[in-house]
Amino acid sequence: MTDQVKIMILSGVREQGKDMFAVQVNDEIFVLDAGLKYPDSTLFGIDLVIPDLDFFEQYADQVVGIFLTHGHADSIGALPYILRKYDIPVFGSQLTIELAKITVKRENKRCKNTLFHVIDAETEIDFKNANISFFPTTHSIPDSLGIDVHTPAGEVVYTGDFKFDPSAAPKYRTDLDRLAEIGQKKVLALLSDSSNAEASLPNVAEQEIGDYVTNVFRNAKGRVIVAAKASNLIRIQEVLNAAHKTGRRVLLTGRDLAKIVRTAMNLGYLNVPKGLLMRVKDLKETPDEKTVILETGQMGEPLNSLQKMAKKRHSMITIHKGDLVFIATTPSHSVETIVAQTSDMVYRAGGTVIQLGKAKHTSGHATGRDLQLLIDIIKPQFLIPVIGEYRLLEIHKDLAIRAGLKKDDIFITKNGDCLSYDFNQKRLYLTDPVPGEDTMIDGSGIGDVGNIVLRDREVLSDDGIFIAVVTIDRRKKKIVAQPQVTSRGFVYIKANQQLMRDSIELIKKTITNNFEHKKFDWTEIKQDVRNDLEKFLYRKTNRRPVVLPVVMEVNQNRHRAMQKRNSKNDMPKKETHHPVDVNKTGQRIIKKD
Repeated sequence: MTDQVKIMILSGVREQGKDMFAVQVNDEIFVLDAGLKYPDSTLFGIDLVIPDLDFFEQYADQVVGIFLTHGHADSIGALPYILRKYDIPVFGSQLTIELAKITVKRENKRCKNTLFHVIDAETEIDFKNANISFFPTTHSIPDSLGIDVHTPAGEVVYTGDFKFDPSAAPKYRTDLDRLAEIGQKKVLALLSDSSNAEASLPNVAEQEIGDYVTNVFRNAKGRVIVAAKASNLIRIQEVLNAAHKTGRRVLLTGRDLAKIVRTAMNLGYLNVPKGLLMRVKDLKETPDEKTVILETGQMGEPLNSLQKMAKKRHSMITIHKGDLVFIATTPSHSVETIVAQTSDMVYRAGGTVIQLGKAKHTSGHATGRDLQLLIDIIKPQFLIPVIGEYRLLEIHKDLAIRAGLKKDDIFITKNGDCLSYDFNQKRLYLTDPVPGEDTMIDGSGIGDVGNIVLRDREVLSDDGIFIAVVTIDRRKKKIVAQPQVTSRGFVYIKANQQLMRDSIELIKKTITNNFEHKKFDWTEIKQDVRNDLEKFLYRKTNRRPVVLPVVMEVNQNRHRAMQKRNSKNDMPKKETHHPVDVNKTGQRIIKKD
């Protein structure tokens, strides 16, 4: 049988986050990462976005495992929703697996622990058609790994999130020797991180970042409120080190942070000096100049929590005069406006703001030069830029061409693309697509909110809603009560009484016209009211609210009661039987009422 090798782009290209890719070798599929992304402002009311679960509906019987690169939400966040229905083995480093368990158990307490398997950089797993091995990478969380899938066509290498930092601590350091060893093999394809491809300046060494954080703490006159992502453990460690060196104690806020810090401490990935951490009740007794408050907020997002502190709505902390807010994360372009708004609120509350990202060029992702160095080490036949918005994929492509790759050997893909290898022509080519749409999580609903619902929410946010209620008697073909109209988010009713009166007259006219010229139909009469009101309101206001007509029938309950009584009269009468019992001799005893 001829071997078959496919590379599936399930999610994570032309966007930031939601990483998930797959390599198929004959009848086995190896899924690489299973992440989520947080919604932007266009996804009204959506909590999370995960990859298309239809992929598992179609291919679950072929998926032999999910292989994780690191413990951030963009790598592990979709696991709770996948494992809720499918018992698929999950492989990752020790810290990654522990964080994955925390994430899964939050949504699915019944998930089997036997599905999780701890591996390390020395692990090699032999499957029927392929061999899976791993290599250490540098990222903002320890125990990060890249993945090497050995196929009959060559190695398929997936970096996950990575960067190069020769000064990184041992638990964060990339194994360049291992990368060179992979480069000596035939590397068919490299799936490489593109998140920071447009960065022209090198990332500052983490040792320098640690010294900078210590100086910020030393120069602060009052409390230091640190905003950081809970899973950015390298930054958490630097904050703890700086607090210890400057004689401050640290209060952890945020449920996610406490769980992650406790897990990392237990596994030896965080060094926390004795007596450094304090509880909420210790806050009043600790002087401001000796206090650090480490805030991550719900789901690791600190900005919303900072806004609550500035507005005096936070459950524990209120920003006051003399506080320094240290934003220790480098925000993405999509949230820069929110960062600016948050900073403004902090200053209004009497505090000041320092942003690490403005003072130092730091990122957990590879710069352009890092990407070129990786290409030079790996020497792939084909490059597939992943993990990044479209412009970043194109920039990555240009960098690769300058590093010596041919333009035709670089694939700019979209979610759902599937690349198959032709063993005769030694080429990758696009074949039938795989499921690659977004699955949106809204409350407890998974995938039940689609484009139509989002469009309605967008319209509601733009022009509001207009509700028309009318009661009719369809037997007599007349309106039995004055129609009632109201609106929310459309116009101020008290200032637009004439518009409301005109709308009522239009409703009467529309329903009367329907009675006179059409056969009665509930759907059609509502549609007539909706259409006429939409045209009228747009003509008067140049706005398009959602029009919701409610048509009720005055005799509706009486008709239903009559039908129910008639149906009962038509039913055959049941014979009345007295209860029967049996005595010990076997004789039946009839119990009379």
